[in-house]
Amino acid sequence: MSSLTLADRPLEPPSDTDAVRKVAVASLIGTTIEWYDFLIYGSLAGLIFNKQFFPSDSAFVSTMLAYGTFAAGFIVRPFGGLVFGHFGDRIGRKPLLVLTLMIMGAATVLMGLLPTYAQIGVLSPILLLALRMIQGFAIGGEWGGAVIMAYEYAPRGQTNYYASFPQMGLAIGLCAGAGVLSLLSAMLTDAQFSAWGWRIAFMFSVLLLVVGLFIRLRVVETPAFLEAKRREEVVRTPIVDVVRDEPVNVVLGWGARMIDGVIFAVYAIFTLTFLVKLAGMPRTTVLAAISAASFVLIFTIPMASALADRVGAKRLYILFSLLLGASSFPAMWLMQYSGSVAIAVFCIVVVMGVLYAPVYGPQAAIFCELFSTRIRYSGISIVYQIGAIFFVSLTPMIATYLLHANGDRPWLIAAYMTLSGVVSALCIALMRKPKE
Repeated sequence: MSSLTLADRPLEPPSDTDAVRKVAVASLIGTTIEWYDFLIYGSLAGLIFNKQFFPSDSAFVSTMLAYGTFAAGFIVRPFGGLVFGHFGDRIGRKPLLVLTLMIMGAATVLMGLLPTYAQIGVLSPILLLALRMIQGFAIGGEWGGAVIMAYEYAPRGQTNYYASFPQMGLAIGLCAGAGVLSLLSAMLTDAQFSAWGWRIAFMFSVLLLVVGLFIRLRVVETPAFLEAKRREEVVRTPIVDVVRDEPVNVVLGWGARMIDGVIFAVYAIFTLTFLVKLAGMPRTTVLAAISAASFVLIFTIPMASALADRVGAKRLYILFSLLLGASSFPAMWLMQYSGSVAIAVFCIVVVMGVLYAPVYGPQAAIFCELFSTRIRYSGISIVYQIGAIFFVSLTPMIATYLLHANGDRPWLIAAYMTLSGVVSALCIALMRKPKE
C-alpha cells in the first residue's frame, strides 16, 4: 500500500517516542471497552437476553429478537460516525475521543442495571434497545478517532504497526470479556448466572472507563490535524467531500470489510450457540476457546501489522482473506462432526487467533490511506461502521437462518464465508490512492 504524500502528513513526524506510545495506549483503551461489550452482549443475546428480555413460546423467535437488538446497535453506528466524524474533522480528534468514551462506557454500565421483562414488562426490551443504540452511536465515532490518533502520530514506515493498536483492543476486549464470562460461569451455578451473575460482566467495564478517561485526557491533538488547520484545509462538511471525492474507495472499503466482519461474527459470537447446541460443548469451554483465540490475537495483530509495513498491507490482506474463506469448510466440519472438544477449540484458535490477524491488524492503516487528512475521520468512520452493519451485526442472524435452512448442517455458512473472502480480496486489489 503506498504511503501518503508529504502534503498530507506532518512536515516532521513526532520525535517524542513516549508521546507516540501514550497516544497508542490511549487509542487502545476505547476499542478495548467496545469489544469487551461486544463479546458480552453478543454472547448473552442467545443465552440470557432472549429469555429475560424477549420471552416467547418459540426459542428461535426469542433468539432472533435478541440478535435483532444486537444488530440495532450497529445500525446507528454510521450516524455516530457521521456526527463525530464531522466534528473530528473540524475541531480535532482528541475532544471527540473523550466524549465517545464517556457515552459508550455509561451505556454499558447501565445495561447491567436494567430490570428484566418479568419485572417491568415491555419497557425492559425498549430500554435495552435504547441503551444499545446510544452505545452504538458513541461507538460509531470511537473507532475512527482512535485509529486516526494512532495513525497520524505514527513515524513514517510504521503506520501499519501503530494504527493496529486500536485493533488490538478487539483482542484484549474479547479476551477480557470471554475471560470474565468464563470465570463467572465457573464460579456460579446456572441459576445464579442467569439471575444476576451476567450483570457483573457489564458493571466491570466501569474500571476500563476510568482508566481510559485518565489516559485520554493527557494526550494532545495530532500533528497532522494541526498542520491541516494551519494550512486552512479544514472543510465545512467533510462527509460531502467524502461522497464527492472518494465514492469508489468508500464502496471498496465496505467490500473489504466483508471477510473481517463475517469471520469475526461467526467465530466470536455465533459459535457459542452453534457448538453448545449442535456439538454439545459446555458453554465455559467455548468461551475459553474464544478467550484463548483472543489472547493469541494480542500478539499476532502487532506482528502481522509490522510485517505489513515491510511486505505491503494490501498483499497480506488479499492472501489471508482468501485463506480465511478457504478454511471455512474444514473448520466448520471439524467443529460440528469431529466429536472432539480439543479439535473444535483448535479450529477457533487457529482461524480467529492466527489467520484473522493479517486481515484485521493492517486494516486500520489501509482505510486511513484511502482518505486525506481533511476528510479522514468522516471517511474511515463511514467505511468501517456501515461495513459493520452489513457484515458483523447481521451475520449471527444470517448464520442462524442458514443453519436452520440447511437442516442444522454448516455448509451454507461455510459457503457464505468463502464468498466473503473472495469479495474482500477483490475490493482490496481495486483500491487506489486518494485524490490530491
